[in-house]
Amino acid sequence: MSRIWLINPYSSTPATGMGGRHHYLARELARLGHDVTLVAARRHHLLRQDIETCTLPAEEIVDGYRFVRIDVPRYSNAHDKRRILAWFAFAARLLQLPSRLGERPDAVLYSSPHPVGYLAAERLARACGARLAFEVRDIWPLTLVEIGGHSPRHPFIRFLQWVEDRAYRNSDRVVSNLEGAVEHMTSRGMDGAKFTWVSNGIALDEVAAPDPLPDEVAALVPAEGLRIAYTGTMGAANALETLLDAAALLSDLSNVHFLLVGYGGKRALLERKRGELHLNNVHFLNGVPKKQVQALLSACDACYIGWLNSPLYQWGIAANKIPEYLFSGKPVVHSFSGGNDPIVKFDCGITIAAENPQALADAIRRIYAMPEAERRRMGENGRKAALAHYDYAQLARRMEQVLLG
Repeated sequence: MSRIWLINPYSSTPATGMGGRHHYLARELARLGHDVTLVAARRHHLLRQDIETCTLPAEEIVDGYRFVRIDVPRYSNAHDKRRILAWFAFAARLLQLPSRLGERPDAVLYSSPHPVGYLAAERLARACGARLAFEVRDIWPLTLVEIGGHSPRHPFIRFLQWVEDRAYRNSDRVVSNLEGAVEHMTSRGMDGAKFTWVSNGIALDEVAAPDPLPDEVAALVPAEGLRIAYTGTMGAANALETLLDAAALLSDLSNVHFLLVGYGGKRALLERKRGELHLNNVHFLNGVPKKQVQALLSACDACYIGWLNSPLYQWGIAANKIPEYLFSGKPVVHSFSGGNDPIVKFDCGITIAAENPQALADAIRRIYAMPEAERRRMGENGRKAALAHYDYAQLARRMEQVLLG
C-alpha cells in the first residue's frame, strides 16, 4: 500500500459540489488498496451556493479516502480579485500538511489551476522524498491570455508562466486530461517522456443507476419534439451565446427545444438575451445533482456543447460533460474548432465550427430531420466509447502508474 496525496484547490465531494475528477480518482485509487488523501480549499467558487463552508469538517472520510480542507480567505466569485489571495494562502498552508496530518506521502499530485500552489507542492514532495506529478487541466497562463484577454507581458502572467515552466522541468511526471497537451508542454521545455494522458471520465455505478428527476423538474422538460440539452457551467468559455443565436434562426421549428441546465456567471446575461430575441424555444433550468444528470439526458433527444473559437483548444478539450453525454446514448452537437475532437473520433454526433450560429442551426436541422435509427447509431457509438475509454476505474489504474511507476 502506498500513501498518495492528491492536491486540487477546487475539489469537492458529491455532497458539496460536483464531486468530479479527483473525487472519483481518489475513490478508485483507495479501492486499489492505497491510502489516499484529497486536499482542497475550504472555500472556492465551484462549491454549491447553499453550502455553509464554515461548518464543513477539516477532515472527513469520503468513499474510502480522506478529504482534507485548507482554510483560505473568502471571495465571492471566479472574477473576484480576492481569489488570488486564496491561491497564495492555500499554497502557504499546504506546507503545514505533514505536521498537521502526522505523516508523509509516497506520491504527490498537484492539479492546476491555479498553478501557484505547485510551488508549495514541489517543496512538500521534495522534503518528504515523494514522487511529484503535475497535472494540467487548463493550460495556465495561456487560458488567461486567450480567454481572459490578459497581456502575456503583464508581470503576474509572467510569474505564472515561470511557475508553469518550472513545473514541467522539475516534476517527475506530468499528466493532463487534454490529449494533445504534450505538444504545448514540450514547446515549453518539458521532456515528452514525462507525459501521460488521463482523460476525465464517468463513475459507472452512478451513471448506470441515476437518481430520478423530481417531479417539479421533470415537468419543465417538454413532453415532445426535439429536446436538446446543455448541462453544466454557463461561463464565458462555454460560448452559449452561439446557441441562443442559432435558436433564433430556428424559430420556424416550433417543436425544437433547448434546455440550458445549470448555473454560472453568464446565466443572467443569457436569460436577458433570450428575452431580447423573444426565444420561446429556450428553457433555463436550475442545476441538478450529478446523480440526476443521466435521468435528465435520457428525457432529451440530443446534447449540446460549445466552445470559443480559440487556438487554446488545438490540444483538445476535457469537459466533464463529454463522457456524461457519450454515456447517455444521445447524439452530440459539438460547436468546436480545435483538435482531438472525441465527437469526430467516435462518430457520435455532428461537429461544426465554433461560434458559427448558422452552421449550428444547420446541424440542428440535420438532427431534427435525421431518421431515428441514425440518431440511435450515433448515440450507441458514444455509449460504447464511454464504456471503453472513460471509466474512472480504468483511469485510476493509469493514474496509479503515473504516481507510483
